[in-house]
Amino acid sequence: MTKRIGGFRRKTRYKLQKEPNEKGKISMTTYFQKLDKGQRVVLKIEPSVHKGMFRPRFHGKAGMVVSRKGECYKISMKDGNKPKIVFVHPVHLRKV
Repeated sequence: MTKRIGGFRRKTRYKLQKEPNEKGKISMTTYFQKLDKGQRVVLKIEPSVHKGMFRPRFHGKAGMVVSRKGECYKISMKDGNKPKIVFVHPVHLRKV
């Protein structure tokens, strides 16, 4: 087998880049936001926070909050027809 070069942030130059008007400190309300069970959310990566970051292939996808685990939330979503479970920090989630 060949050895894989790079991590999951590889080839994401533009996906993990902020717009010029979004640069600067992140707001504390988005960092500590509370979400309810069953609430619909959109996964949007906050590039400046590496904690609780999901795979970039799920960027822009929608899911539903199942439960909370520590600081992160357990999100159920569909990847094509397969159900997936992703653990995400609330700074990377947007309410729908």
